[in-house]
Amino acid sequence: MPRMWKVIVLTVLAFGLYDQLKDGYFGSLYGYFKSLSGEASWSFFLTYASFGIPIFLAVLLLHPARQFWSSLGLHQSFPKAILVTLIWTLPMLVGYAIVFEWNDAITWTTIFKSAICAALFEELYYRGFLFGQLFRFTRIGFIPSILVGALLFAAAHLYQSQNIGTMIGIFAMTFMGAFLFAWVYIEWDNNLWVPIFLHLFMNLFWMLFAAGENALGGLYSNIFRVLTITLVISGTIWYKKRNGLPLAIDKHTIWMKKQSTSYGFN
Repeated sequence: MPRMWKVIVLTVLAFGLYDQLKDGYFGSLYGYFKSLSGEASWSFFLTYASFGIPIFLAVLLLHPARQFWSSLGLHQSFPKAILVTLIWTLPMLVGYAIVFEWNDAITWTTIFKSAICAALFEELYYRGFLFGQLFRFTRIGFIPSILVGALLFAAAHLYQSQNIGTMIGIFAMTFMGAFLFAWVYIEWDNNLWVPIFLHLFMNLFWMLFAAGENALGGLYSNIFRVLTITLVISGTIWYKKRNGLPLAIDKHTIWMKKQSTSYGFN
């Protein structure tokens, strides 16, 4: 089987298996781990990590073991990712602190599950694996590579409302978020820590100040979210120009690439 088709088939099958196992057995496995330890946070972490086994095995089948971390975008240092994403999300932190009240109901368990674990595993599985393998290691361009994952990522957030109008808004917002996270992943030298911490801080500040009942939010919460997104885009373009680097996502890579080697390990 040609290399490109091997990547496509294994990536789609492994992610599909992860998605089915997670949807069908997450609650049961989480309950099992929690019954053993009596601790909710790490039981949640172990459950999320366990369902990634098909993904981790696929990575080992697709790449040499020594390239396991780099093939997922986890090979780079993360202090820079923390710094730039914290700067980008300052409008959300400061704006929400001014407009909204502190969420007294927030707990460490909620933060760990909905900010830390959500950011780490969603970016690892959706962007590092599903999108990253297709875009970095095949000739498939940016939009086709992200499309299926973005649809699944958006659909996974629809549980937050039963109202059709709100569901459409949530779907649109998270769908566009998937594109943003994938874009910064590639433009920041295949550094998955950038979208991980961007996702984490955006979730965290939203939760700390109860900026919205779901991912859609209201007028004020979205004003500051748009300011953050503007900083993400402008900051990334500035970073590329400052370092004399062309944008990785352009007319030559948006739909189909001539070759994939330059998007592999760096």
